[in-house]
Amino acid sequence: MTPLVEVEKVSMHFAPRLSLGEKIAARLGSAVETRTVHAVDNVSLTISQGEVLGLVGESGCGKSTLGRVIAGILNPTHGTARIGGTRVMSAGRRPRKLTTRVQTVFQDPFASLDPRMRIGDALAEGPIAHQLVSKAEARDYVARWLEAVGLDPQFAVRYPHQFSGGQRQRIAIARALAMQPDVLVCDEPVASLDVSIQAQIINLLLKLRRELRLTMLFISHDLALVRHISDRVAIMYLGRIVEIGEAQQVYRSPAHPYTRALLDSVPQLVLSDDTIVHFNPIRGELPSPLSPPAGCHFHPRCPRAEPRCRVEKPQLRDIAPARCVACHFPIG
Repeated sequence: MTPLVEVEKVSMHFAPRLSLGEKIAARLGSAVETRTVHAVDNVSLTISQGEVLGLVGESGCGKSTLGRVIAGILNPTHGTARIGGTRVMSAGRRPRKLTTRVQTVFQDPFASLDPRMRIGDALAEGPIAHQLVSKAEARDYVARWLEAVGLDPQFAVRYPHQFSGGQRQRIAIARALAMQPDVLVCDEPVASLDVSIQAQIINLLLKLRRELRLTMLFISHDLALVRHISDRVAIMYLGRIVEIGEAQQVYRSPAHPYTRALLDSVPQLVLSDDTIVHFNPIRGELPSPLSPPAGCHFHPRCPRAEPRCRVEKPQLRDIAPARCVACHFPIG
């Protein structure tokens, strides 16, 4: 079966912004050293129809950038991303027929909503523009999607500042789903919410996934959330995918040292006296994407690193059915 989402050898590079001093020096004709940020480095992955793929990694590893490439917000420097066989970005812009097929739910719902626009107008704007619904039908259409995310349809006349953070995220989800997408990119959708509200939003996404047969890319640094919501999980480190597999399998028996380190870095407590019994933070700092290490990017922090790791980039390869790892010396 052909995957719904196909990412093939995608790289995303950025030229960093110059400081004021560098800008002045450049205008005066002085040579200014410019380096490139390697946000995403030759990533390939697929997502099947109706599947939730979790994307996990430390802050700054390129998760959100990859999500924006898949959503058509960014045009990759190299490689291609396809939805249903159609290239997401063509000639620097997203084809119109794909605009409704993939939608994004961002981390901060307040920043993604126009504070001057009523909620009902925000939900109706896109569907009307893309002729998914007529102006005459928009009110009932908006009410249906507000109900789908657990909100009162009468809220349509209110403004974003009149809602709580959890309610605003429900509105953001309703606005994305009102475009009738096949793929939903959820970029840290609960990171700014209280724990109890996080659970409500995750359960809502699971409910909508079952009802609408949604395909999702769920981006997060929260390992527990990703395990709960995902069918498969991809582990990302400094722009590269280092492991992909079924969520339960990856969490139960990680094959890449970075995956093992991520799991070990989650504190585990004894509830009787709140004593930390297991906490091993990943040693060292995440290297800068301006100058990533040669060979395996993880080797400066890896307890299993060998001389080969410092010079030879490991390729993502199958180690079991539906299980891939990019490591010269995988665990197990």
